[in-house]
Amino acid sequence: MADDFSFKIIDSFGVLSESKAGWKTELNTVSWGDRPAKYDIRSWSPDHQKMGKGVTMTKEEITALRDLLNKLEL
Repeated sequence: MADDFSFKIIDSFGVLSESKAGWKTELNTVSWGDRPAKYDIRSWSPDHQKMGKGVTMTKEEITALRDLLNKLEL
């Protein structure tokens, strides 16, 4: 198991929700292991040192998601 796991939040676009414990589900661009940043939706602890499970998407995938969401009648 790698102990040198690294990440860097490049841009933060906003918070989707917040738990009573202060964890926030956010949309960010994140660089994982010094790789190019990708769009990322996941929960983060208040200090951004811990994270929950999430979804990482390329620009093409997040564009497709946007298009699908725009078709929904909410």
